[in-house]
Amino acid sequence: MSNVELGLPALPARPYPEEVRARLAADAAELIGRYPVARSALLPLLHLVQAEEGFVSATGIRFCAEQLDLTTAEVTAVATFYTMYRRRPAGKYHVGVCTNTLCAVLGGDQIFDELQQHLGIRNNETTEDGEISIEHIECNAACDYAPVVMVNWEFFDNQTPESARQLVDDLRAGEEVRPTRGARLCSFKESARILAGFADERAGVVDESGAGGAPSLAGLRLAKGEALPGTAGTKVVSPRHEGTRSDGTHRDGTRSEGTHRDGTGHEGTEA
Repeated sequence: MSNVELGLPALPARPYPEEVRARLAADAAELIGRYPVARSALLPLLHLVQAEEGFVSATGIRFCAEQLDLTTAEVTAVATFYTMYRRRPAGKYHVGVCTNTLCAVLGGDQIFDELQQHLGIRNNETTEDGEISIEHIECNAACDYAPVVMVNWEFFDNQTPESARQLVDDLRAGEEVRPTRGARLCSFKESARILAGFADERAGVVDESGAGGAPSLAGLRLAKGEALPGTAGTKVVSPRHEGTRSDGTHRDGTRSEGTHRDGTGHEGTEA
């Protein structure tokens, strides 16, 4: 079994050209300076080298190791553990399709299968024009908008196979594509630099980040005792501030499940 089959870089690796190394070293020094222990900056540094090449190469691993006084084995162990660090060059637009439980049953598996056929590539591969790479994601942490697709980590919610195909076609055609929520798209390399910890310099982009949408806030509204739209005023959960009486009932007269007339929640029989 070769190093490539293991997903490991071939080491030792050549260093970056001097001008590239000097530029990255200045950025690395800024990142390292944010931490009391230098090695704590490894994750940002891996994003930094990914922003340079579109993936974490053997050269990038060598650079991180040199900056942090680590072995290349230590850096490789981290780089191959986290899935956001790519082992192969990403496209300008990296498309991640959630295929975890909820997204999968709502169509995520079909979206992923059809995108592979439509683009002529498989998982973790990139189109010949370098525009699109694709990856199945275990969870995009957006189950309330399932099925979800991400492009360079920006959300495209409530997708269908048809909308996902149109999405990648528009990206390849150079059309302006806006995420369902969050900031407008930038390239994969640009997003990697932002993840490294450097500010997004695009005008107005911070104001586009937005907040949680209605599905995300539904649980909070229920916890506050509010009624959700379409529920005819029914409160599923009593507001926390209403509390309970000493006999175990809420102030609205309802009783907590499992609470006895003596006000306790212990198992047992009532007199």
